[in-house]
Amino acid sequence: MMHCANLFKKLVLVWLLALLSSSLACGQTHPEHVSLELPLIGPHEQIIQHTAYTLSYNEKHEQANWVAYELTREETQKAFERSNKFMVDPKVNTGSASDADYAASGYDRGHLAPAGDMSWSSVSMTESFYYSNMSPQVPAFNRGIWKSLETLVRSWADEYGAIYIVTGPLLKEGLPQIGVDGVSIPAYYYKVILDYQTNEHKAIGFILPNAASHASLESFAVTVDQVEKLTGIDFFAALPDAAENSLEKEICVSCWTWSASSPSHATHSSSAAHESEAVQCTGITKAGSRCKRMTHDPSGKCYQHLH
Repeated sequence: MMHCANLFKKLVLVWLLALLSSSLACGQTHPEHVSLELPLIGPHEQIIQHTAYTLSYNEKHEQANWVAYELTREETQKAFERSNKFMVDPKVNTGSASDADYAASGYDRGHLAPAGDMSWSSVSMTESFYYSNMSPQVPAFNRGIWKSLETLVRSWADEYGAIYIVTGPLLKEGLPQIGVDGVSIPAYYYKVILDYQTNEHKAIGFILPNAASHASLESFAVTVDQVEKLTGIDFFAALPDAAENSLEKEICVSCWTWSASSPSHATHSSSAAHESEAVQCTGITKAGSRCKRMTHDPSGKCYQHLH
């Protein structure tokens, strides 16, 4: 009996060593193989993995909390045309939004992960049209400054070799809704981008109101920390702590190339015709002074003072 017990222990040890060797051979212990684009995932999140992107689905708002993916230089090369075939996401076990929710709503089915980032594969293009990747967007926003930001981010992937992107809506209680399933209409959207390929590591965030805008994309740039405070999401959690803290608390606008940032405005949209000029936020800072941010929101407050 003792001999059998010792033999069993040896077999277990051999199996563990083989498993460790396999992990080393596959590079699983190296941080560069970690999915840097993924935020910190909570215990009750419904995580959906597709070919080119991962998302966290919010059943209450019938859209994603976030969509995360890596975009490489090679993937910016267009190989397939837009499918324009919107579909229910079969992987969402609670059921995603559908055609009926957006029909005659006046809102675009706005991509979170853009179709333009998914044109390198027929499968990724098809999956980019799942309703789990859609959110109700004002037409002039979706076809204007949001599209311009998507184009700019794509140009960064080409320039820097690869970037990590997380994007989504700012979801909260009391948002207006469309459709029988109650798809929430966000007032703001965000993107955070990490360049961890070049020697000069950098990160940047954006908060944009769901409205037409002629403002420069630079004027919407914020730190990743600011986006985290608004969303409650811990972005780029797989980074070493020191790198994450440093990259997320700072913003270097001049470190990024902005040549692709000219907005392609949707002039046919009636919303664009009524856009107001940016004004200084009427909110008061913790120090007791007036906020210096500019805003296009009709309330006269910037994104931070609206929440």
